[in-house]
Amino acid sequence: MAPTSTPQTPFGRVLTAMVTPFTADGAIDLDGAQRLAAHLVDAGNDGLVVNGTTGESPTTSDAEKAQLVRAVVDAVGERAHIVAGAGTNDTRHSLELARAAQDAGAHGLLAVTPYYSKPPQEGLLRHFTAIADATDLPVMLYDIPGRSGVPINTETIVRLAEHPRIVANKDAKGDLGRASWAIARSGLAWYSGDDMLNLPLLSVGAVGFVSVVGHVVAPELRALLNAHLSGDVTKATEIHQKLLPVFTGMFRTQGVITTKAALALQGLPAGSLRLPLVELTADETEQLKRDLTAGGVALSSQAP
Repeated sequence: MAPTSTPQTPFGRVLTAMVTPFTADGAIDLDGAQRLAAHLVDAGNDGLVVNGTTGESPTTSDAEKAQLVRAVVDAVGERAHIVAGAGTNDTRHSLELARAAQDAGAHGLLAVTPYYSKPPQEGLLRHFTAIADATDLPVMLYDIPGRSGVPINTETIVRLAEHPRIVANKDAKGDLGRASWAIARSGLAWYSGDDMLNLPLLSVGAVGFVSVVGHVVAPELRALLNAHLSGDVTKATEIHQKLLPVFTGMFRTQGVITTKAALALQGLPAGSLRLPLVELTADETEQLKRDLTAGGVALSSQAP
């Protein structure tokens, strides 16, 4: 059974877009995924997104995706909202993934804007509506034009919000003005999808985060959120500024690469990467260590 939710926070408040641990030979590591999920929930996440971009979803099979959802739900599904990535640039395939995620026990779906194809807004409207119609699960849109090539326009968001199962948006558009209007007009639960903008998006109406840095600083993200909710703007700003080196360091190169390296530096399950992603160089690893340390992240004494 999923944790309790409200219309304002249908998927919780602090979610991490979880990496998919792999073994040394590149196979999916379900035991590692369960251990990592438990660690992340213990650290303060009340939601996890699996099979997203940070989970290397372009390289995992449909069967692996279903196995991962089932494993993570079994591990932490009574303590955290498990949201499964189901979006692709093929609507029919997305519907298959959505139904498989529901069958595997997911509590919700993350549907990214179709990438590469660059559909018009009417195409986006029909695509997301089809996904929402495919299951009984609540849906979080994922608006990330830097990866997809097209934004979800505010008018389209407002129309999609009329669907009873489209309840939230993960915003990685990087435009606080558009976010302000879309939040005000749509009524969707708004989640920051850009860690550097977590605090600014809270200030215009976001309810929480779908984070990458939550792999390593979930307690700090929770503290930032709680400070904001309690009206302590000074404390929230102090935490935001303390985390700036982490926000910067975790995105000096592709985020999955740095996240898996950061987890390894903390002695946590992450494992190898699947091509086309490659490991950090020695110099990049040293820079990541400096960034994490500057942001107050404790590294394992066994870290390479």
